[in-house]
Amino acid sequence: MNFTEYFLYCVAVVVMIAAPGPVMLLVASAGLKGGYQRALQTIFGTNFASLVLIMLSVFILKGILNVNEQWLTIIKILGCLYIAYIGFDIIKEVLHSPHTQPQMQLNTDSGGFKRGFLVGISNPKDIIFFASFFPQFVGITADLNLSLIVLTLSWIVLDFATLSLVYLSFSKLSKSQLYPKLLGMCGLILVIVAAYGIYSALML
Repeated sequence: MNFTEYFLYCVAVVVMIAAPGPVMLLVASAGLKGGYQRALQTIFGTNFASLVLIMLSVFILKGILNVNEQWLTIIKILGCLYIAYIGFDIIKEVLHSPHTQPQMQLNTDSGGFKRGFLVGISNPKDIIFFASFFPQFVGITADLNLSLIVLTLSWIVLDFATLSLVYLSFSKLSKSQLYPKLLGMCGLILVIVAAYGIYSALML
């Protein structure tokens, strides 16, 4: 097993989930309004949406859905550029507010499984992630099926754990002096991961 690529995949998953976005904000908002039980229901919804996107990615890899290789490469590169854009946007926000604490204003949302699923399945960040990054890590083992199982189970665990942590720590972190630095680190990691994705796509 290629532990280096697997570690990079895990880091990318955690950062993509934890970085500011509709899914993270929905979970935090649902938790603030309805407590951990409501946040948990929302997480299950977003997790299920991710599984649907993973299955679509697997169908493409298995040849069940035919996608032109050239178009797939273009989609990967565009996805990486979008992820890099997210990273740079986060870094820019931090640099433009060096002496302030960026407070993320939440319009409290009741969340829930259905709401979580709808937000997750329509989230461009997740769609692009599974279209551009997920296929690039299927080589972590020599067996494609084993790689898909490992990547999928890892996503489920990391998604659940990260979003739960988001709920438990969101309120405290958003008021901390450390928060801008954490945001900046998230942005930098996204840019690095995007650069790796573009390099991999061009070298194939």
